Amino acid sequence: MEGFVDFTNRSQGRDQLFRATQCTCMLLSYLIEHKADKEKLVMKLKKLESSVSSGRKMFRLGNMVHALVAARRTTQLPDVFPRFCLTASNLTRALYFTCDAVLWLKSTGLQPDIDQPKWQNWATKCYYFSVLLNLARDGYEIFWRLEQAVQEEKMKENFFCDKQDRELNCVKCDGLHGFVLLLFQILRRHPPLLLDLVKNVCDLSGPLDTLGIYKTNPGVIGFCGVLSSLVGILTLARPHLKLKQ
Repeated sequence: MEGFVDFTNRSQGRDQLFRATQCTCMLLSYLIEHKADKEKLVMKLKKLESSVSSGRKMFRLGNMVHALVAARRTTQLPDVFPRFCLTASNLTRALYFTCDAVLWLKSTGLQPDIDQPKWQNWATKCYYFSVLLNLARDGYEIFWRLEQAVQEEKMKENFFCDKQDRELNCVKCDGLHGFVLLLFQILRRHPPLLLDLVKNVCDLSGPLDTLGIYKTNPGVIGFCGVLSSLVGILTLARPHLKLKQ
């Protein structure tokens, strides 16, 4: 089991590269589709996007096992709220990968009778709830660090920074301006939290549009997908930038 998980872990970088390629094709085709004499290029980009999407589905066939193992691991977390969010997120991701595998069977013609719109809708909903749970965990981390920073400020006799704290730009958390500035400082001091927040916000664009909750366009979805993929590649290449579970 652990050997299988290690293998799927190594495939995550490949999936992020494929996703970046897929979203780049989506973004470029959106930007040039209304320009004259670009019809052939747009068709090539859309064909490449479709091929990469099918390839990603095939490479993700075993990821449901990894998601289940990750869910089992997160049940051991000491804090209740992160434990609930991450465990539920991993379980919904396992359901998403299951739907994704079914859609792959449909796309290859192995199971032509599969109701593609129904399974696509289920996959999108599972992915959407997984991202929402990850965002809830990010919100918890931010709130906890804000509360910690406010407590530290209350313990000080004044709100001026000493020589060792000048880099942190100490702020009195009073009013909206102070809150925003303190939030900015916290995210700047904790890059893994900032990167995870950016990735999860970007990941929302696709399911929000597909489910009709907030309609955008392929350009926005493609841009958000590229940005999310770049963050994913960065955290895989630099593990210290990945938010710890």
